[in-house]
Amino acid sequence: MQTETITYIIISGIIALLLALFQYVYKSKKQGKINGILTFLRFTSIFSLLLLLINPKFDKVSYFNEKPNLIIATDNSESVSYLNQASKTNGLIQTLKDNEQLNERFNLEFYSFGKTISLSDSLTYNEKQSNIAQVFERLSEVYNNSVSPTLLISDGNQTYGNDYSFVTKKYKQPVFPVILGDTTTFIDIKIQQLNVNRYAYLKNKFPVEVITTYNGKTSVNTQLKVTSGNATVFSKPIAYSKVNTSQIITFTLPANQIGIRSYQIEIIPLDNEKNTVNNIKNFAVEVIDQKTNVAIVSDIIHPDLGALKKAIESNEQRKAEILSTLEFLNQSEDFQLVILYQPTNNFRSLFNEIDRLQLNKIIITGTKTNWALLNRLQTNYSQQLTNQTEDFQPTINQNYSTFIIDDLNFDEFPPLHSEFGETKFNIPFETILYKTVNSNQLEEPLLATFETDNKREAILFGEGIWRWRAQAYLDEKSFNAFDNFIGKLIQYLSSKKQRSRLNVDYESFYNGNDNVKVIAQYFNKNYEFDNNANISITLKNKLTDATNTYPFVLKSTNYQVDLSGIEAGEYTFTVKVSNANISKSGTLKILEYNVEQQFLNANVVKLQNLATTSSGTAYFIDDTVSVINDLLADNRFATIQKSTKKVVPLIDWKYLLALIALSLAAEWFIRKYNGLI
Repeated sequence: MQTETITYIIISGIIALLLALFQYVYKSKKQGKINGILTFLRFTSIFSLLLLLINPKFDKVSYFNEKPNLIIATDNSESVSYLNQASKTNGLIQTLKDNEQLNERFNLEFYSFGKTISLSDSLTYNEKQSNIAQVFERLSEVYNNSVSPTLLISDGNQTYGNDYSFVTKKYKQPVFPVILGDTTTFIDIKIQQLNVNRYAYLKNKFPVEVITTYNGKTSVNTQLKVTSGNATVFSKPIAYSKVNTSQIITFTLPANQIGIRSYQIEIIPLDNEKNTVNNIKNFAVEVIDQKTNVAIVSDIIHPDLGALKKAIESNEQRKAEILSTLEFLNQSEDFQLVILYQPTNNFRSLFNEIDRLQLNKIIITGTKTNWALLNRLQTNYSQQLTNQTEDFQPTINQNYSTFIIDDLNFDEFPPLHSEFGETKFNIPFETILYKTVNSNQLEEPLLATFETDNKREAILFGEGIWRWRAQAYLDEKSFNAFDNFIGKLIQYLSSKKQRSRLNVDYESFYNGNDNVKVIAQYFNKNYEFDNNANISITLKNKLTDATNTYPFVLKSTNYQVDLSGIEAGEYTFTVKVSNANISKSGTLKILEYNVEQQFLNANVVKLQNLATTSSGTAYFIDDTVSVINDLLADNRFATIQKSTKKVVPLIDWKYLLALIALSLAAEWFIRKYNGLI
């Protein structure tokens, strides 16, 4: 309590005492025991009221014990059951839950993980992927500021995500791996990695690279064979030894027919080989008859140009070249789409050439754009000339109906820099992204598309799109989301298809462990997104003729259906909107492959290294008693006594109000009883 407050309290006590004495001693004609009681009651009332006016504050300290957390993260992938470790894992989890000493010492938190991590009460061992790195990324966000030793129950075989050996270096908790499996080794040949492009071009040859490994001590000979249907399209003998434990085989295959071509690559198993599942891999290539060439034309140097080129070429069906205006004019007939980046005075003849070739285009404007010229070169829109610039943040238009777009969390993206002033369109257009300034959405497009004279065009009002690609990577740890967004815009501008009220987005084929998701958008007759539609997809297996129907689920700006659980095969599908005569059909293929069945052993060395670098200890699944005893005996995980200090004002003390009421009531009653009123 401050010295100033104590001084006020002393003065209040003196004032209250003087007033009470003045009332019942100095002015009273009678003196006696009753006057002393009344003096005390009056002093109490006045002093308490003055204390309420001063309202001193007191520190209230409370103590509590904080137990450390024990994080149990359990591998829920198919490899656990494939290695016959499911029953032992369930037994360990139950032992941990039932141990009274462990529950008294720690707060037990149970998680399970496959491709993602989640709180879990039960285990199914049906996850198709293992992402151990994400376990430590997510747990570090929650437990880094507490004492939380982590029990990782896993075989250590990761099939998805970043290498957990590096991610755990940022994890501040000791990790105690419980290894599901043993150190027994078997003779095994497997296809470690297969590298092949997703697309190939008609009448060309596409490269295939196969990396194979051998685990054994004797020299062996076998054969690598590639088949398509019943035909063998490539074969090669391969040999391994104790020293030569890996082979890289590179070859090419012809692309003679348009469409999806499926292949199976196999290493002929050895006589005593235990696991033959990892000797086979399926892959597919989509053969197309042409490649979309995109020209990015600019007379200035800007990081946006490189970001656009990388995004466009992330799809192997497309190629992008960065050219000056003169370079483009010399080879204009080689391109199907043109991106005009910040048109300047040199773009006059370029616009004429684009009109002559009837090419679709994207115009990107910015601080170097000559708007006076651009306003004259076309009549579709005009920009108010202010010679001032502004930063515009993007906001997605959920009713955009031309093609399916994904919200990349645009509201959190960096702003684009562009000309300040009103933009007027003279033709109908559709907005993909609105301009937003200081959290206020303007009714002006930041990115828009339109069609006129049988040509398609898009315009982006702002420079700095390279920052969007970087932000997308920070959010997703991948450029894919941004690249797909640009890819869909390029695909729309490269196509001549008419706009439809039902748009369906899907891949022509999926690898066995991929998420098989189909996305749809449905619009009413005014081309406004309809979030009350009832959409379903009917799948028919071409081989078995089995038919199944699945409903789409509304997800923000689109409808989605997850088909990840269906068996591998080739399917025809029809997406239909109930109560409307609208549907879309197509074909897709799911390749058979289970990455979780590629392992014969636990990754013992990696898990032991993880324990060493994090100051933990590694155990095998049979050492459950040692795990519990060591955790209980570890002095690093003691219960900590903590305190909290709370500043409590006197006005919150209800007993003081009761004291004031009681003293005033008692004083009135005594005076009334003795005839002093």
